[in-house]
Amino acid sequence: MSKTAILNNKQIEQKINRLAHQVLENNYEESEIIIAGIASRGYVLAKRIAKILQEISSIKVQVAELKVHKEGPIKRKATFPLADNELDGKVIFVVDDVVNSGRTLIYAVRHFLSAPVKKLRTLVLVDRSHNNYPVRADYVGISLATTLQEHVSVEFSKGEDVVYLQ
Repeated sequence: MSKTAILNNKQIEQKINRLAHQVLENNYEESEIIIAGIASRGYVLAKRIAKILQEISSIKVQVAELKVHKEGPIKRKATFPLADNELDGKVIFVVDDVVNSGRTLIYAVRHFLSAPVKKLRTLVLVDRSHNNYPVRADYVGISLATTLQEHVSVEFSKGEDVVYLQ
C-alpha cells in the first residue's frame, strides 16, 4: 500500500502554531491551562502546543500524559497523573494526533467528566470526520475527507514530521 504525504514538516509546524494561537485567543483571560496529551503522539503534540503557548503568553501551562487503554477502555479506565482537586476550576485541553471514529477521544474526555473543571476542550491535528461517537474536536489542524479504508498516520521525529494517507 502506498503512502501519500498530506502534510510536511513545515505545514505541521504552521498548523501547531495556529492551534496554539487559537487556544490563546479563546483563553487569554485564564491564569492556567492544563493540556492532557493522549499517549503517545497526542502527548508529543500537547508538549509542542504548550511550548508555543509559553512563548506567546504569560499563562501557566501544565502538560501531562493521559493513557487511554484502547483495547479495553470500559474495563480499564484512563490514567492521568493529576488528581481531580488539581483540575478544580481549570481549563483542560484533551489533545490527540488524529481523530478517526472518536472512540479514543470520547474515552479520554470521559476521564474528566467527574472532575470540577471550568472548561473541557478537545484539540487534534487531523480530523477524519468518521465519528461513530458523539464527540468532536473543538480545535482542528486539518480536516480530511477520507474513505473508511484509508488510514491516516502522523509521524513525529526531530525535524521530519509528516502526516501520511495510506
